[in-house]
Amino acid sequence: MEMSRTKIGGVAVLAGVLLLAGCQSDALDDVAAFGDSAKTLNDDSSVAFYKDDELVTTGKLQFQEKNYGKSYAIYKRAVDVFPRDPAAWLGFAASSDMIGRFDTSDRAYAQLSKMIGGTAVYYNNIGYSHLLRGDLPGARTYFLKAYEIDPSNETTARNLELMKNSVKYAQR
Repeated sequence: MEMSRTKIGGVAVLAGVLLLAGCQSDALDDVAAFGDSAKTLNDDSSVAFYKDDELVTTGKLQFQEKNYGKSYAIYKRAVDVFPRDPAAWLGFAASSDMIGRFDTSDRAYAQLSKMIGGTAVYYNNIGYSHLLRGDLPGARTYFLKAYEIDPSNETTARNLELMKNSVKYAQR
């Protein structure tokens, strides 16, 4: 049983191909030159970088300009990037209120209650949320809580005055 040279050569080539194919591994394809993941070499220019206060500052500006939809989007991104920042959550809740997304603002106030619950700012903002919903008794309750904590807070005083005026004049 003698094999011809062509058969032996063919078997050698086939063995070589199988040997090379066996050397390649999916696990090795995912390694960069320095041993870290090859994904670190991907272009990540689309990844956003934010300075610590850039989103909150931009959101405040949009809110002050009465661009509530834009401020909502910016603050939504801010709470995603900085989930422990009460300023981001306050802006998100207020922006949600102003565009009538009370389901979203309720979730934001629930998060804020863990962070700054029991403060005048918290009670004033949630009171204003109830005012926008037309819940005047609820709004008054929260405004009074805020006023008890900080009687010198001008915003709370104005909101209580607004409550008083809303009772005096017919709603149109």
